[in-house]
Amino acid sequence: MDSTAEDPIARFESWMAEAAKTEPNDPNAVCLATATPDGRPSARMVLLKGVDPRGFVFYTNLESRKGQELLANPQAALCFHWKSLQRSIRVEGPVEQVPEAEADAYYASRARGSRIGAWASRQSRPLEGRWALEKAVAEYTLKFGIGEIPRPPHWSGFRLLPQRIEFWRDMPFRLHDRQVFHRVAASGAGDAPAGWRIEALYP
Repeated sequence: MDSTAEDPIARFESWMAEAAKTEPNDPNAVCLATATPDGRPSARMVLLKGVDPRGFVFYTNLESRKGQELLANPQAALCFHWKSLQRSIRVEGPVEQVPEAEADAYYASRARGSRIGAWASRQSRPLEGRWALEKAVAEYTLKFGIGEIPRPPHWSGFRLLPQRIEFWRDMPFRLHDRQVFHRVAASGAGDAPAGWRIEALYP
């Protein structure tokens, strides 16, 4: 029996593992869509840094455009596309910030240059010239020396809590296979999930 048949997270992990073997670069790259409080959408590519039954985790500068949009309107969508596999996955749901300890642990795992970059980059804001970024990198490199580099207060992560996950597979004659998992709340138990409702969609 296929253990991923009724568990979308397990199926996602299975597809991701296959993509890691076939995609030439960044199999964890995903298009993140956000929107302003008045509904103006925007999308960009980010890297997925974690997934478990709770949701899908990515990190960013909280003062960036996506960070500000997520703080103001905590709803988002993800779209993975693996050309080598002819598959894609769409995920939708609310987002929440990861706990500080979780953000600290991931930040500490990053390369030293990336940690310096998190301090130096005023992400999404106008850049006077490349020299300005290089100057900021040099200043923070000097500031921290060979010591520990703490996580900037403006840098953290978000977890998308999936309410809808759609799996898409390319099929002949554009009669593609689409299956959607809808989160089902437990009756009488607050917001605790009871599982998933599954349905097929026309291509």
